[in-house]
Amino acid sequence: MESILATFGPLLVFVVLFYFLLIRPQQKRQKQVQQMQSDLNRGDKIITIGGCHGIIDAIDDKTIVIKTTDGSKITFDRSSVREVVSE
Repeated sequence: MESILATFGPLLVFVVLFYFLLIRPQQKRQKQVQQMQSDLNRGDKIITIGGCHGIIDAIDDKTIVIKTTDGSKITFDRSSVREVVSE
């Protein structure tokens, strides 16, 4: 019995540490990003993953239309929003 614990104990500790240090924080970040993307509204100032800054002009289930500073409108996938800028 003790030899089994000595053999699999370090492996079990490694798996638990791996979960709490890598997997769990990544799941939390992913939930926060999904929540932010689902809470997008018309008029929000955003930055896309590609670095495009703009204001949401139109929004539907999967896409958003961003009005840039020069007045042009660009359509993006909703998942391409990196952050909402609050100024």
